[in-house]
Amino acid sequence: MAVTEAPDTPRARRAVPRFSQLLSMGATAGLPLVSFAFILGIWAIVGASGAVKEAIFPAPWSVWSATVEMWQNGTLQKDLGKSLGRAAVGFGIGATLGVSLGLLTGRVALIRTLLNPFLNLLRPIPAIALVPVAIVWFGIGEGSKYFVVSYTVFLTVWFNTHHGMEYVPDTYLRAARSLGATKMREFLTVVLPAAAPHIFAGIRLGVALAFLSLVAAELSGASSGIGFRLQEARQYVRTDRMFSLLIILGILGAVADLVVHAIGKKLVHWEQG
Repeated sequence: MAVTEAPDTPRARRAVPRFSQLLSMGATAGLPLVSFAFILGIWAIVGASGAVKEAIFPAPWSVWSATVEMWQNGTLQKDLGKSLGRAAVGFGIGATLGVSLGLLTGRVALIRTLLNPFLNLLRPIPAIALVPVAIVWFGIGEGSKYFVVSYTVFLTVWFNTHHGMEYVPDTYLRAARSLGATKMREFLTVVLPAAAPHIFAGIRLGVALAFLSLVAAELSGASSGIGFRLQEARQYVRTDRMFSLLIILGILGAVADLVVHAIGKKLVHWEQG
C-alpha cells in the first residue's frame, strides 16, 4: 500500500511557521510561570516549616486569606479604585507635560539653555521628599497625590523625550533638507519618528514610577488607597495584609507595563526592524 505524502501547498507551508511561532510564544509565556511556581514553592515550604514566625513572614495561604478578607469587606475594591485613579491622573498630567517640554528642550536651543539645568537639578529629588511640600501646597486632598505622581512621571518622560529629540542623527536631517522638506514636515516625518522609541521608553518607565510615587504619596495624608492600607497594616502588625497589598501592587504595575509595551510595539513598529 502506497504512503501518500502531505500536500505541499502554500497553506501548508504557512502553517508550519505559524505553529512554530505559537510554540515559541507558549514557551516565552510559560517561563515566568515556572519562575513564579518555583518562588511560591519555596515560600510555601518556609511557611509550612515554621522556621519563621507567622507575624514576621506569613505563609502563602495566610496572604490569600487576608486578600479574600479585604475583598469581602469591600476595602480592597475601594483602595484599588482610589489608587488606580490617582495613578492614572498623575501619570496623564506628568506624561503630557514631559513629552511637550521634552519636544521643546530637545529642539529649541533657547528653551534648553533656560530650563535644562533646573530640570536636571530636580531629577535626583525623590518623590517621597516632596510629600510634605505637596501637603502644604495642596492640602491632604487629592491634589497633593496628583502632584507627587505627576512630578515623578514628568521628569522621567521629559528626560527620555529630550534625549530622543536632541540626538536625532544628522544624516536623517540632511537627507530631509536635501529633498526640500519644510521645518514642520521635517519635524513630523523625520525628527518625531526617530525620537519615538525614546519617548515610549520614557512613558513605559513613567508607568512604573507612577506606582512607586503613588505609594509614597498615600503613606501620609490619605484615608484610602494601597499606600494608606499598607500603613494601616503596619500599625496593626498585619504582615499578611502587607504582603497581599505588595503583591497586588506588583501585579498592577506589571499589567500596566505590558499594556504600554504592547501599544509601543504597535505604534513604533519600525523600531523592531
